[in-house]
Amino acid sequence: MGELVSIASDGLTASVNPMGAELWSLKDAQGRELMTDADPRWWTGHAPLLFPFVGRSRGDAYRLDGRDYPMPQHGFARRMAFSQIEHLPEAATFRLEADAETRAVYPFDFRLDMRFGLVGATLMMTATVTNRGASDMPFAFGYHPAFAWPLPFGGSVDDHRIEFEKPEPAPLRAVGDEPGLIARDAVPSPVEGRLLAPTHAMFEGDALIWDDLNSRSLHWGVPGRARLRIDFPDTPWLGLWQKPGARYLCVEPWAGMADLVGFDGDVWDKQGVMRLAPGAERRFRMSVTVVEG
Repeated sequence: MGELVSIASDGLTASVNPMGAELWSLKDAQGRELMTDADPRWWTGHAPLLFPFVGRSRGDAYRLDGRDYPMPQHGFARRMAFSQIEHLPEAATFRLEADAETRAVYPFDFRLDMRFGLVGATLMMTATVTNRGASDMPFAFGYHPAFAWPLPFGGSVDDHRIEFEKPEPAPLRAVGDEPGLIARDAVPSPVEGRLLAPTHAMFEGDALIWDDLNSRSLHWGVPGRARLRIDFPDTPWLGLWQKPGARYLCVEPWAGMADLVGFDGDVWDKQGVMRLAPGAERRFRMSVTVVEG
C-alpha cells in the first residue's frame, strides 16, 4: 500500500491511495467511515477505477487490427501507480500516462487524470481521459466504489434502500455462463417504482446491471435517516455488486461493460466502447453527498 493522500472539508475527510488513484476512505464530520471495511474474507478493494475497459473481455483479451492483446478484468489502471500533480487541503489530482508497459497491451498514447475535491458534505470526483496520440482511441471508463452496508447512521442491513432518481422498470442484464461475461437475455428487474431493497441473496449470481437506465442519481441508505446521494451525470449504465454477506455495496456508474457471452469481434464492436479522436478528451463525474433524512 502506498502512503495515503488525505483531503478535508468541514463536512468530510477523504483518503486516496496513489496506487490506482483509489479512494480508500470517506468519513463524515463525526469521523464515521462511509466506505467498505475491506475485510479480506470478502474483498480487499475500495474503489478501483475501471480503465481502459470495464468488466471482463472474453478470454481476458481484446482484438485490434487482427491482433489479440491481453487485458485483465476492468483494465490495468487500478493496478498502476499514479503520479500526484496537485495536493491542496481540500483537493488532490493524480495522473496516469501511457508508458512502455501500457503500450504493450494497449497501444495508445493516453492520459488519465483523476481529481478528488471536497466542498462541505460533498465529494466530487472527475476522471479526464485524453487521447494524446495520432489515431482514434477505443476506451471505456467506470467507477467501482464500495460503500458501507450498513451505513453508520443507524438502521439495519435490511432497512437499507437504493432510491433511484426516476422509476426504473426496464429489465436488467446478468452475468452469463461464461464467467464475468454478460448474458444475452435480460432478466426482470427487482426495482419497485424507484426503490430497490437489496439483499445479499441478490448477488449470488454476481452483479445487477442496468443498461437501460433512466436515472443519473440515486440515494443509498435508510429512508428517514442520513443517506448518501450519489450523482453520475456522464455514465449511462450502472452496476450494483457485493460478495454475498459482506459489509459493503458497490455502486458502480459505468460507461462501458463486459463482453457479451460468445463475443468474438473487434474492439470497436465491443458494447459500450467509445471512440476518442486525437487530441480530444472526455470527462466522467461522480459525486457523493451526505444528506440528512
